[in-house]
Amino acid sequence: MESITPRQREIVALARAQGRVNVEDLAARYEVSAQTIRKDLNQLCDQRIMSRVHGGAVVASGVENLAYEARRFIARDEKAAIGRAAAALIPNEASLFINIGTTTEEVARALTDHHGLLVITNNLHVATLLYPHENIEVIVAGGPVRRSDGGVIGAAAVDLIRQFKVDYAVIGTSAIDEEGALLDFDYREVRVSQAIIENARQCLLVADSTKFERSAPVRIGHLRDVDVFVTDRLDPAPLRELCRSEGITVVETETLIEHTAYSQSET
Repeated sequence: MESITPRQREIVALARAQGRVNVEDLAARYEVSAQTIRKDLNQLCDQRIMSRVHGGAVVASGVENLAYEARRFIARDEKAAIGRAAAALIPNEASLFINIGTTTEEVARALTDHHGLLVITNNLHVATLLYPHENIEVIVAGGPVRRSDGGVIGAAAVDLIRQFKVDYAVIGTSAIDEEGALLDFDYREVRVSQAIIENARQCLLVADSTKFERSAPVRIGHLRDVDVFVTDRLDPAPLRELCRSEGITVVETETLIEHTAYSQSET
Protein backbone atom coordinates (compact mmCIF):
# COMPACT_ATOMS: atom_id res chain seq x y z
CA MET A 1 0.00 0.00 0.00
CA GLU A 2 3.04 2.32 -0.33
CA SER A 3 1.87 3.85 -3.60
CA ILE A 4 -1.54 5.02 -2.40
CA THR A 5 -2.41 8.49 -1.13
CA PRO A 6 -3.25 9.32 2.49
CA ARG A 7 -6.94 9.72 1.53
CA GLN A 8 -6.93 6.34 -0.19
CA ARG A 9 -5.31 4.81 2.88
CA GLU A 10 -8.12 6.24 5.02
CA ILE A 11 -10.71 4.89 2.59
CA VAL A 12 -9.27 1.38 2.94
CA ALA A 13 -9.32 1.72 6.74
CA LEU A 14 -12.97 2.84 6.62
CA ALA A 15 -13.87 -0.10 4.41
CA ARG A 16 -12.22 -2.53 6.80
CA ALA A 17 -14.09 -1.02 9.74
CA GLN A 18 -17.49 -0.64 8.09
CA GLY A 19 -17.53 -3.49 5.59
CA ARG A 20 -17.96 -1.22 2.57
CA VAL A 21 -17.68 2.43 1.51
CA ASN A 22 -20.10 4.51 -0.56
CA VAL A 23 -19.03 6.99 -3.24
CA GLU A 24 -21.46 9.74 -2.22
CA ASP A 25 -20.66 9.41 1.49
CA LEU A 26 -16.92 9.59 0.79
CA ALA A 27 -17.36 12.62 -1.47
CA ALA A 28 -19.20 14.43 1.33
CA ARG A 29 -16.68 13.33 3.96
CA TYR A 30 -13.67 14.61 2.01
CA GLU A 31 -15.47 17.52 0.32
CA VAL A 32 -14.47 16.39 -3.16
CA SER A 33 -16.44 15.35 -6.21
CA ALA A 34 -17.90 11.88 -6.70
CA GLN A 35 -15.70 11.60 -9.77
CA THR A 36 -12.59 12.11 -7.61
CA ILE A 37 -13.71 9.37 -5.22
CA ARG A 38 -14.44 7.00 -8.12
CA LYS A 39 -10.89 7.64 -9.36
CA ASP A 40 -9.55 6.78 -5.88
CA LEU A 41 -11.58 3.58 -5.79
CA ASN A 42 -10.56 2.60 -9.30
CA GLN A 43 -6.89 3.02 -8.41
CA LEU A 44 -7.35 0.90 -5.29
CA CYS A 45 -9.14 -1.72 -7.33
CA ASP A 46 -6.39 -1.69 -9.97
CA GLN A 47 -3.96 -2.58 -7.18
CA ARG A 48 -6.38 -5.30 -5.97
CA ILE A 49 -6.67 -3.63 -2.58
CA MET A 50 -10.42 -3.11 -3.01
CA SER A 51 -13.23 -4.46 -5.17
CA ARG A 52 -16.02 -2.36 -6.66
CA VAL A 53 -19.63 -3.05 -5.71
CA HIS A 54 -22.76 -1.14 -6.67
CA GLY A 55 -22.35 2.45 -5.43
CA GLY A 56 -19.00 1.94 -3.76
CA ALA A 57 -16.36 -0.65 -2.89
CA VAL A 58 -15.29 -3.30 -0.37
CA VAL A 59 -11.89 -4.54 0.67
CA ALA A 60 -10.76 -7.07 -1.91
CA SER A 61 -11.11 -10.71 -0.98
CA GLY A 62 -8.09 -12.88 -0.91
CA VAL A 63 -7.16 -15.71 1.38
CA GLU A 64 -8.72 -14.12 4.48
CA ASN A 65 -12.30 -13.01 5.01
CA LEU A 66 -13.38 -9.62 6.32
CA ALA A 67 -14.14 -9.35 10.02
CA TYR A 68 -17.60 -10.64 10.95
CA GLU A 69 -18.82 -7.28 12.27
CA ALA A 70 -17.64 -5.56 9.08
CA ARG A 71 -19.43 -8.12 6.91
CA ARG A 72 -22.68 -7.26 8.67
CA PHE A 73 -22.53 -3.81 7.06
CA ILE A 74 -22.21 -5.19 3.53
CA ALA A 75 -25.61 -5.34 1.80
CA ARG A 76 -27.30 -5.15 5.20
CA ASP A 77 -30.81 -4.42 3.88
CA GLU A 78 -30.45 -7.01 1.13
CA LYS A 79 -29.43 -9.68 3.65
CA ALA A 80 -32.43 -8.89 5.85
CA ALA A 81 -34.79 -9.25 2.87
CA ILE A 82 -33.10 -12.53 1.87
CA GLY A 83 -33.48 -13.78 5.43
CA ARG A 84 -37.22 -13.06 5.44
CA ALA A 85 -37.74 -14.68 2.03
CA ALA A 86 -35.81 -17.83 3.01
CA ALA A 87 -37.62 -18.13 6.35
CA ALA A 88 -40.95 -17.95 4.51
CA LEU A 89 -39.98 -21.14 2.63
CA ILE A 90 -39.51 -23.12 5.84
CA PRO A 91 -42.71 -24.53 7.38
CA ASN A 92 -43.47 -24.98 11.04
CA GLU A 93 -42.53 -28.34 12.58
CA ALA A 94 -39.42 -28.60 10.36
CA SER A 95 -35.88 -29.66 11.18
CA LEU A 96 -32.97 -27.71 9.72
CA PHE A 97 -29.26 -26.97 9.74
CA ILE A 98 -28.01 -23.37 9.69
CA ASN A 99 -24.33 -22.71 9.05
CA ILE A 100 -22.00 -19.78 9.73
CA GLY A 101 -22.63 -16.41 8.11
CA THR A 102 -24.21 -12.99 8.40
CA THR A 103 -26.95 -13.89 5.90
CA THR A 104 -27.84 -17.18 7.58
CA GLU A 105 -28.04 -15.17 10.80
CA GLU A 106 -30.74 -13.05 9.14
CA VAL A 107 -32.67 -16.22 8.27
CA ALA A 108 -32.56 -17.21 11.94
CA ARG A 109 -33.78 -13.75 12.94
CA ALA A 110 -36.78 -14.20 10.63
CA LEU A 111 -37.58 -17.68 12.02
CA THR A 112 -38.42 -16.56 15.54
CA ASP A 113 -42.19 -16.60 14.92
CA HIS A 114 -42.09 -20.21 13.70
CA HIS A 115 -43.02 -23.03 16.04
CA GLY A 116 -42.00 -26.64 16.37
CA LEU A 117 -38.59 -26.13 14.78
CA LEU A 118 -35.49 -28.19 15.48
CA VAL A 119 -32.40 -26.16 14.56
CA ILE A 120 -28.91 -27.66 14.51
CA THR A 121 -26.22 -25.04 14.02
CA ASN A 122 -22.49 -24.37 14.26
CA ASN A 123 -23.21 -20.62 14.45
CA LEU A 124 -23.25 -19.22 18.00
CA HIS A 125 -25.01 -16.06 16.80
CA VAL A 126 -27.86 -18.18 15.41
CA ALA A 127 -28.07 -20.17 18.65
CA THR A 128 -28.19 -16.96 20.69
CA LEU A 129 -31.04 -15.61 18.55
CA LEU A 130 -33.15 -18.75 18.68
CA TYR A 131 -32.66 -20.48 22.05
CA PRO A 132 -34.88 -18.05 24.05
CA HIS A 133 -37.92 -19.06 21.97
CA GLU A 134 -39.69 -21.95 23.67
CA ASN A 135 -41.18 -23.21 20.39
CA ILE A 136 -37.73 -23.71 18.85
CA GLU A 137 -35.32 -26.41 19.98
CA VAL A 138 -31.66 -25.58 19.35
CA ILE A 139 -28.72 -27.97 19.18
CA VAL A 140 -25.23 -26.46 18.92
CA ALA A 141 -22.41 -28.41 17.31
CA GLY A 142 -19.41 -29.00 19.57
CA GLY A 143 -15.79 -28.20 18.87
CA PRO A 144 -13.41 -25.22 18.78
CA VAL A 145 -15.09 -21.81 18.58
CA ARG A 146 -13.55 -19.44 16.06
CA ARG A 147 -13.12 -16.18 17.95
CA SER A 148 -13.49 -14.00 14.84
CA ASP A 149 -17.14 -14.91 14.20
CA GLY A 150 -18.45 -17.39 16.78
CA GLY A 151 -18.33 -20.27 14.34
CA VAL A 152 -17.91 -23.81 15.68
CA ILE A 153 -15.57 -25.71 13.37
CA GLY A 154 -13.63 -28.94 13.16
CA ALA A 155 -14.13 -32.70 13.23
CA ALA A 156 -16.41 -32.78 16.31
CA ALA A 157 -18.87 -30.43 14.60
CA VAL A 158 -18.84 -32.59 11.46
CA ASP A 159 -19.46 -35.72 13.53
CA LEU A 160 -22.50 -34.19 15.24
CA ILE A 161 -23.97 -32.96 11.93
CA ARG A 162 -23.68 -36.46 10.48
CA GLN A 163 -25.88 -37.87 13.24
CA PHE A 164 -28.90 -36.07 11.78
CA LYS A 165 -30.97 -36.17 8.60
CA VAL A 166 -33.00 -32.96 8.48
CA ASP A 167 -35.62 -31.39 6.23
CA TYR A 168 -33.67 -28.28 5.26
CA ALA A 169 -30.13 -26.94 5.15
CA VAL A 170 -29.72 -23.16 5.18
CA ILE A 171 -26.22 -22.32 4.01
CA GLY A 172 -24.28 -19.21 3.16
CA THR A 173 -21.10 -18.82 1.16
CA SER A 174 -18.35 -16.20 0.88
CA ALA A 175 -18.19 -16.19 -2.91
CA ILE A 176 -19.81 -17.70 -6.02
CA ASP A 177 -17.67 -17.87 -9.14
CA GLU A 178 -18.87 -17.62 -12.74
CA GLU A 179 -18.91 -21.40 -13.10
CA GLY A 180 -21.18 -21.85 -10.08
CA ALA A 181 -18.60 -22.96 -7.50
CA LEU A 182 -19.48 -22.06 -3.90
CA LEU A 183 -16.34 -20.80 -2.15
CA ASP A 184 -15.18 -20.01 1.36
CA PHE A 185 -12.01 -19.20 3.31
CA ASP A 186 -11.55 -21.83 6.05
CA TYR A 187 -11.31 -25.49 5.05
CA ARG A 188 -12.48 -26.52 8.52
CA GLU A 189 -15.67 -24.48 8.11
CA VAL A 190 -16.10 -25.89 4.61
CA ARG A 191 -16.06 -29.46 5.95
CA VAL A 192 -18.95 -28.61 8.27
CA SER A 193 -20.89 -26.95 5.43
CA GLN A 194 -20.35 -29.98 3.20
CA ALA A 195 -21.69 -32.29 5.93
CA ILE A 196 -24.71 -29.99 6.31
CA ILE A 197 -25.48 -30.19 2.59
CA GLU A 198 -25.05 -33.98 2.52
CA ASN A 199 -27.42 -34.58 5.44
CA ALA A 200 -30.39 -32.42 4.43
CA ARG A 201 -33.28 -33.34 2.17
CA GLN A 202 -33.44 -29.85 0.68
CA CYS A 203 -30.72 -27.19 0.54
CA LEU A 204 -31.39 -23.43 0.57
CA LEU A 205 -28.49 -21.18 -0.40
CA VAL A 206 -28.76 -17.61 0.86
CA ALA A 207 -26.30 -15.11 -0.64
CA ASP A 208 -26.50 -11.49 -1.74
CA SER A 209 -25.27 -10.30 -5.13
CA THR A 210 -21.94 -8.97 -3.82
CA LYS A 211 -20.87 -12.64 -3.55
CA PHE A 212 -20.63 -12.72 -7.37
CA GLU A 213 -17.91 -10.04 -7.16
CA ARG A 214 -15.76 -11.77 -4.54
CA SER A 215 -13.36 -14.69 -4.49
CA ALA A 216 -12.25 -17.22 -1.87
CA PRO A 217 -9.82 -20.14 -2.03
CA VAL A 218 -11.73 -23.16 -0.65
CA ARG A 219 -14.50 -24.98 -2.51
CA ILE A 220 -17.67 -25.89 -0.57
CA GLY A 221 -19.52 -27.34 -3.52
CA HIS A 222 -21.49 -26.18 -6.54
CA LEU A 223 -24.78 -24.46 -7.25
CA ARG A 224 -26.10 -27.80 -8.55
CA ASP A 225 -25.91 -29.05 -4.93
CA VAL A 226 -28.59 -26.49 -4.05
CA ASP A 227 -32.37 -26.79 -4.44
CA VAL A 228 -33.30 -23.15 -3.82
CA PHE A 229 -31.14 -20.04 -4.23
CA VAL A 230 -32.41 -16.93 -2.41
CA THR A 231 -30.62 -13.72 -3.40
CA ASP A 232 -31.42 -10.05 -3.94
CA ARG A 233 -30.75 -10.25 -7.67
CA LEU A 234 -29.14 -12.78 -9.99
CA ASP A 235 -27.42 -10.61 -12.59
CA PRO A 236 -24.76 -12.92 -14.10
CA ALA A 237 -26.41 -14.54 -17.15
CA PRO A 238 -24.28 -17.72 -16.98
CA LEU A 239 -25.40 -18.35 -13.39
CA ARG A 240 -29.04 -17.68 -14.25
CA GLU A 241 -28.80 -20.17 -17.12
CA LEU A 242 -27.06 -22.68 -14.85
CA CYS A 243 -29.88 -22.44 -12.32
CA ARG A 244 -32.44 -22.90 -15.11
CA SER A 245 -30.69 -25.92 -16.60
CA GLU A 246 -30.15 -27.58 -13.19
CA GLY A 247 -33.72 -26.97 -12.04
CA ILE A 248 -32.68 -24.71 -9.16
CA THR A 249 -35.49 -22.49 -7.87
CA VAL A 250 -34.32 -18.87 -7.74
CA VAL A 251 -35.98 -16.35 -5.41
CA GLU A 252 -34.92 -12.74 -6.05
CA THR A 253 -35.98 -10.41 -3.26
CA GLU A 254 -35.70 -7.25 -5.38
CA THR A 255 -38.25 -8.73 -7.78
CA LEU A 256 -40.53 -9.68 -4.87
CA ILE A 257 -40.37 -6.14 -3.47
CA GLU A 258 -41.07 -4.58 -6.88
CA HIS A 259 -44.00 -6.96 -7.45
CA THR A 260 -45.48 -6.16 -4.02
CA ALA A 261 -45.16 -2.44 -4.63
CA TYR A 262 -46.80 -2.79 -8.05
CA SER A 263 -49.67 -4.86 -6.63
CA GLN A 264 -50.32 -2.28 -3.91
CA SER A 265 -50.36 0.55 -6.46
CA GLU A 266 -53.15 -1.23 -8.34
CA THR A 267 -55.45 -1.38 -5.32
